[in-house]
Amino acid sequence: MTTLRLETFLPYRLNRLAAAVSQEFRSVYGPHHDLTIPEWRVLATLGQFDGISAKAIGRHSSMHKTKVSRAVRALEERHWLKRRTSEEDRREEILSLTPLGRKIYGEIVPQALAFERRILAELGPDARPLLAALQNLERIFMTDR
Repeated sequence: MTTLRLETFLPYRLNRLAAAVSQEFRSVYGPHHDLTIPEWRVLATLGQFDGISAKAIGRHSSMHKTKVSRAVRALEERHWLKRRTSEEDRREEILSLTPLGRKIYGEIVPQALAFERRILAELGPDARPLLAALQNLERIFMTDR
């Protein structure tokens, strides 16, 4: 029988690495703003695409609808986002950041970009081929999703 060595199996390594980077990145927004990873992803998605549905947030961030729903509720309780009924589909709600939510987003973004710059600087000349490989993986696995 063939044995699968997880520590060298690409899907396993990508998953572990994504989880480790995500957890490390939480140190940027977690301590000062008390955000969970899903809450940050919803906040960041709304910061980029203000005025979208929870379903669209889930698609963009690759999060399950229950995680999106909980994060939306938590951000709404903090008065960082608001809902309105969609004019195209009355059953759907459109979410957008409140002025307070936009302020918090504006505080976090420069730190997020600095976090990314530190990773790229640490990689040095290996950064460019890694980014190209990531783009290829996204093309292979995320097209039409």
